[in-house]
Amino acid sequence: MEKKDHPVYGIRPVIEAIKAGKEVDKVLIQKGLQSEHFAELFALLKRYEIPYQHVPVEKLNRVTRKNHQGIIAMMSAITYQPVEEIVQSLFEQGKNPLIVILDRITDVRNFGAIARTAECAGVDAIVIPTQGAAQINADALKTSAGALNNIPVSRTKNLSATIDFLQNSGLQLVAATEKAEDNYYAVDFRIPTAIIMGSEEDGISPAYLKKADRKIKIPILGKTESLNVSVAAGILIYEIVKQRSQSI
Repeated sequence: MEKKDHPVYGIRPVIEAIKAGKEVDKVLIQKGLQSEHFAELFALLKRYEIPYQHVPVEKLNRVTRKNHQGIIAMMSAITYQPVEEIVQSLFEQGKNPLIVILDRITDVRNFGAIARTAECAGVDAIVIPTQGAAQINADALKTSAGALNNIPVSRTKNLSATIDFLQNSGLQLVAATEKAEDNYYAVDFRIPTAIIMGSEEDGISPAYLKKADRKIKIPILGKTESLNVSVAAGILIYEIVKQRSQSI
């Protein structure tokens, strides 16, 4: 069942929502806000690693015209799951893990499309960073055709440490980058795998590229320089499906 991604506004309601364990995508804070309750809210944001952004009051007013008191929490439409628990459960079930990591994919439509393909292909989970990821709201759910209700999503404050955890757990990290020499079909995807896709503007962060066990590219034979990231993800995911189905 879909959750509505309605905003929660006002300092005390936002504090209570966080204390109640509600999933918060991001908190918008009016620039220059001064309040006796702000210190309590800020401590909660830090404790629960909730992204926040200082914005002009005009942006808050575009979200709601009601008395927001300079604070609006954008609620998540899904419940995030710890990647450690996901991986442990997969191995306990005897599964061959396939994880998709999205590095700074901020476009909701691209994110939703990738989630739809991933769920259709049986991907086990999607990992996103706390900062610099698309908001998982009603638009993302719609673009994913509801797939985000059926595939685990893990949000991590430290994507580098999460990558280390996945590799230490026995997953190969495969990075999709136009700078690679090997084509995507040259990699053995029959073993536990995490593939990482980067933003269309900047690609994968250099620090994560260095960690990759393999770097791969999708051949571009026309004049257009690159594929849409959701299309590229679909090609790679179904190459993995093909290889794994042939090995059965």
